[in-house]
Amino acid sequence: SLLRDKSGAQISTVLKHSDEDDTASTLRRITADLIQEFLDAIDAQDRSRVENLLAYPEDTAGGVMDTDTISVRPPVSLDVVLRYLRRHAVLPSMTDSIFVVNSTDEFVGVLPLATLLVSNPALTVGEMMVTKIEAIPAYMSEHDVAAKFERYDLVSAPVIDQDNRLLGRITIDDVVDVIIDAADHSILGMARARTK
Repeated sequence: SLLRDKSGAQISTVLKHSDEDDTASTLRRITADLIQEFLDAIDAQDRSRVENLLAYPEDTAGGVMDTDTISVRPPVSLDVVLRYLRRHAVLPSMTDSIFVVNSTDEFVGVLPLATLLVSNPALTVGEMMVTKIEAIPAYMSEHDVAAKFERYDLVSAPVIDQDNRLLGRITIDDVVDVIIDAADHSILGMARARTK
């Protein structure tokens, strides 16, 4: 309601430091015209990321994912990966692994940061990556995602489309938001039941 009387440019200023999934969640609550104004006010790369999130229902993995990921290819040496990471001022929050994709951006595994830091830099990503990782389909419900995080004690997980291409990632802070929201609804439901 605070944003309804603002322009797209003003909304982009307000949301510029928000996580992409929070931005998409906020945009879903304003009019289509205002969403378009917002998209017109941001740069092409950010616009593409937000549009990707808005393409999925809010209660799915694709709707809560973050597209800010780091990915590498299997033939690259660990030394090259380390040098690439050092060029970043900061890593995306909750980064515990780097996602490994093939030449067509299909997800093939993860390279845990702990493995990267303690392994011989001459080895390749393909030699050190973990392939027994189940990626999360973009249309998986957020409640199933939360159950998966709990079952496997995950910090982050890759999100893929129907062709196994990497779309983004979900992190534990996104899952905690889902759990808190579910608990709030449950408490409100019990409160309503008691007042009847």
